[in-house]
Amino acid sequence: MNKSYYIETYGCQMNVADSELVSGLLSQDGYDETKDINRADIILVNTCAIREHAEDKVHSRLGFYNQFKQKNPSTIIGVLGCMAQNLKEDILESKPYVDIILGPDSYRRLPTMIRDRSSEKSHLVDTKLSKFELYDNMFPSRNTGINAWISIMRGCDKFCTFCIVPFTRGRERSRSIEGIISEANQAVSDGFLEITLLGQNVNSYNHAGRGFHELLDEVAQIPGIKRIRYTSPHPQDMTRKVLKVMAKHDTICNYVHLPLQAGNDRVLKRMNRTYTKSRFISLVNQIRDLLPNVGLSTDIIVGFPGESEEEFKETLDVMETVRFDSAYTFKYSSRPGTKAAEYADHVTKEEKQDRLERVIKAQKQHTLIQNQKLVGAVEIVLVEKESKRSVEHWAGRTDSNKWVIFEKEDTQIRDLVPVQIKHAKGITLRGDIVSIQQMEAVK
Repeated sequence: MNKSYYIETYGCQMNVADSELVSGLLSQDGYDETKDINRADIILVNTCAIREHAEDKVHSRLGFYNQFKQKNPSTIIGVLGCMAQNLKEDILESKPYVDIILGPDSYRRLPTMIRDRSSEKSHLVDTKLSKFELYDNMFPSRNTGINAWISIMRGCDKFCTFCIVPFTRGRERSRSIEGIISEANQAVSDGFLEITLLGQNVNSYNHAGRGFHELLDEVAQIPGIKRIRYTSPHPQDMTRKVLKVMAKHDTICNYVHLPLQAGNDRVLKRMNRTYTKSRFISLVNQIRDLLPNVGLSTDIIVGFPGESEEEFKETLDVMETVRFDSAYTFKYSSRPGTKAAEYADHVTKEEKQDRLERVIKAQKQHTLIQNQKLVGAVEIVLVEKESKRSVEHWAGRTDSNKWVIFEKEDTQIRDLVPVQIKHAKGITLRGDIVSIQQMEAVK
């Protein structure tokens, strides 16, 4: 009987994609995945080190996993990913029951390490960063679904002063277009309708002199793909060529995630974000000019070291000017090893919380304003899941990344259906399915 493994993932989509890679690797080596931790011979946690809260959660879970090891000492516990890279000494010292610590460039070694640990060797650690590892010839094992995450590059060269990623995932390197196309074709063959291209700064992709716009153009021509998304681009690397490719292909979703982080030039410079407030706003205008009705989301960090109240208000001003459709908002979290952690002028917890609440309040207003613009329009919605509020309703997304709730009627998950938007409430839209004739009449 094959040994079974259980894997839990924390953090961003990059970690989800990495967990799928690990699952593919273990499945190839004869291990069976289980969703029941009680049945697992091997318990793995794929970790994130970007924010302190994520680390605290993993530490708590490791204590929980140890309960299974106490009942069955042969259980193998492994810590993978960014925390393994960043905090291996701390984990070895405070969590002696952890058997394997494996950084994000060392996943290929996992089957061997499991076999070695089964032979009762001591703790096994490999957190070496690689200039070359891309996992380009490895296919992930994905759960059945609609969206397939495809990593097109690894690492980061931007060195934002608040970010630990360049130290936990290494320097930037891009996969071959051929390898990415091969994986995308496999995902379509496996029944996935939507592809999301992933990279820490996805639009800085460059392989053999070919840029992100060329990759995007080729992926858009793969037969069978219904929708293509990508995340996250860096404002510095967003080009007209990328936007023109997006406008050219209906399969590329009319949606851009464009991280602002802060609205004040001094703070942006201190973050090493390499653009100014005016440059960012100019870029937003260019995007909306080339992609009418585009969905635009962002990331915002409040309370960066040294950020004054007046400087914070500039972030609110940019939000009011741009009116993002949605935003991921965070209080600054100091990461040991980053440049910003060395700054002495940290903002108090109370001030950070106050600023976060003001940003969230502003964004809720802007989301509602942007959503109300769609009332009366017909949007093509991909049915993704049952609504949490009613078994009689579906929930799906428009290509501009807005969630819509509507009655099921004769539709199924995975269908693309025309829905006329009737109401905008909070972050969610509500609508009714319409016929093609009705859709043409609305147009």
